[in-house]
Amino acid sequence: MKITPILALGLTLALWGCDNSTPQNTASSEQSETVKAPVAKKVPYTMEIHGDVRVDDYYWLRDDDRKDPEVLAYLDAENAYTKSVMAHTEGLQAKLFEEIKGRIKRDDSSVPYKKNGYWYYSNFTGDQEYPVYARRASTMDADEEIILNVNKLAEGKEFFSLGGLAVSTNNNILAYSTDALSRRLYIIEFKNLATGQTYDDRLENTSGVIVWADDNKTVFYIKKDLQTLLGYQVYRHILGTDQKDDVLVYEEKDPTFYTYIGKTRDDSVIYIFHKHTTKTGADIIDADQPESEFTPFLSIEEGHEYEFSKLGDDYYIRTNWNAKNFRLMKVSGKETSDKSKWVDVIPHRPDVYVSDFEVFSEYLVVREKEHGVTRLRVQNIQTGQNSFLKFDDPAYAAYFGYNPEINTDKMRVFYSSLTTPDTVYEYDLTDGRRTILKQEEILGGFDPTNYASERIFIKARDGKEVPVSLVYRKDKFKKDGTNPLYQYAYGSYGDTEEATFDAARLSILDRGFVYALAHIRGSQMLGREWYEDGKLYHKKNSFTDFIDVTKGLTAQGYGDKDKVFAVGLSAGGLLMGAVLNMAPELYKGVAAQVPFVDVVTTMLDSSIPLTTNEYDEWGNPNEKGYYDYMKSYSPYDNVERKDYPNIMVTTGLRDSQVQYFEPAKWVAKLRDYKTDDNLLIFDVNMDAGHGGSSGRYKQYRDKALELAFFFDLIGIKE
Repeated sequence: MKITPILALGLTLALWGCDNSTPQNTASSEQSETVKAPVAKKVPYTMEIHGDVRVDDYYWLRDDDRKDPEVLAYLDAENAYTKSVMAHTEGLQAKLFEEIKGRIKRDDSSVPYKKNGYWYYSNFTGDQEYPVYARRASTMDADEEIILNVNKLAEGKEFFSLGGLAVSTNNNILAYSTDALSRRLYIIEFKNLATGQTYDDRLENTSGVIVWADDNKTVFYIKKDLQTLLGYQVYRHILGTDQKDDVLVYEEKDPTFYTYIGKTRDDSVIYIFHKHTTKTGADIIDADQPESEFTPFLSIEEGHEYEFSKLGDDYYIRTNWNAKNFRLMKVSGKETSDKSKWVDVIPHRPDVYVSDFEVFSEYLVVREKEHGVTRLRVQNIQTGQNSFLKFDDPAYAAYFGYNPEINTDKMRVFYSSLTTPDTVYEYDLTDGRRTILKQEEILGGFDPTNYASERIFIKARDGKEVPVSLVYRKDKFKKDGTNPLYQYAYGSYGDTEEATFDAARLSILDRGFVYALAHIRGSQMLGREWYEDGKLYHKKNSFTDFIDVTKGLTAQGYGDKDKVFAVGLSAGGLLMGAVLNMAPELYKGVAAQVPFVDVVTTMLDSSIPLTTNEYDEWGNPNEKGYYDYMKSYSPYDNVERKDYPNIMVTTGLRDSQVQYFEPAKWVAKLRDYKTDDNLLIFDVNMDAGHGGSSGRYKQYRDKALELAFFFDLIGIKE
């Protein structure tokens, strides 16, 4: 039986009772009087380890099959409650959705790139949610050849994701992967580009990545464990054969490693990459000998992380061997396994973090960070002469674009800032001159001169200086503590959230908000030490950094202390949960998106995706020290009977990264414990996973709901 929202609500109230508290928000009191917040039943579930007993009253909300009628009814009831209490904002939500959507150029295309004699690009047209991929032979004046129309593949599906595209070396066969369930289990299929014929081959339960050998009939792919959803087996498939006949060429026995596959830019070497939080390794074969045995690039060593790029007979290696912030080295392809033969190209510098590099026939380009500022170093391979590519803004992001060709002195760079829309530059490596190939066109009268950005530092409680990137609309901002403040951060895995442009963000800036991106510890904004000082036994630094940034920004007049809104996603949702427990009084509203909040229980369960791979990020709670430390900050375990601010929580039923039941349990416990009348809403996307809704437009409905939630709290009606 399909449970409609109204029926689900009735069923929920019958099963779990109703909340008899006073209306939770004066702006929504009329709606709250007609529909009360669901109250989940309590079924005590006891867990004991290290002599410590925890009782989880809401463990029953976990259903790995996502079919339990009682669980689904509860989630539907939460959605019905959210819809009810937010009903008075539906006009605002619709306006915001159209406003954000209206900034997007309806007919748009990517910058074409040339590979193996063809120019490849993608197009969006009108209201299409997905791209159409095409190519032209030799020049862009040639006839267009549609290689894949994702809109046709997605027809009739609530969710659809294209995992990857890979064209065979002879340009004749397309391999592509798709996921229609949002579990990141991709199906690989094949298409003859000359005839349009689809092959019978169908490779299921894969990671979505496809690597072609040079014989144009052999592909390598990764198969996933259906329980943990970890990719751990690499298979060799020959076109025209059944998947059951595929050959297993590698199986990862250690569940703390991630497995990846790829091909060097010169298409000569296929590699299997083994990634652990603190060590890496790779095995390689010649791409023209797909049936040969993979051999180690270098034996895996504890604490040694590296990645490589091939140029001719040599490999360039980014490595942390005796180099905390990484350095660049070089070795002959015949001697990769002997580190004594590796030689410095760009030596280690304690204050400079080497984050990435790209190799061309005559130039080496290195992406570096010093004091949080990105620069691109260009080194002439023959002369060793160095120069730097120039950028314009105080806070920005600069990444390597897609550069498939090695024998060129032109390089593409992706650039974006808080005030500059996404831009693709082509740099001439001989003299550093740049040409704009494309800049995202923002419709609706956007003028970048109306906005200003800053990079400042806020002192944390232990004396460390935390970088913060800020943007605001000039004519709406007064540094007198009267502007609403929207603060975002992530702060885990060494992932550095750069100061990039977001057209949807204009909807808050144009209404007077200041946007603050806090580069808290746990990222690598200030190098490797910044990451290590925000993980394991130092994880709480991420939380206190965020809190101290809030205090510092309001003290300096960047925001109104009574109108501060905080947002975090995934591990950033953990950040939100911890901050809510530690300093709830600082925030008017908080949005925790697909939040990782039940840290201890999840990290004790090796059947849950990502758990064992992340012991070196969070710690292994099977060890008492880590257990005690995790328990001291885990948001779910530290909910208290006290006032909390207005909270919006989101999840996707199909989420493969942070399972839906983590936020579901957290919301249920918050409803029981919190002593305030503030709003707590839980929006469950019953068709999506970790990334939310699919499609270029649909994703903004979620954003419109979040902004309407915040705007309503401070009286922005429109």
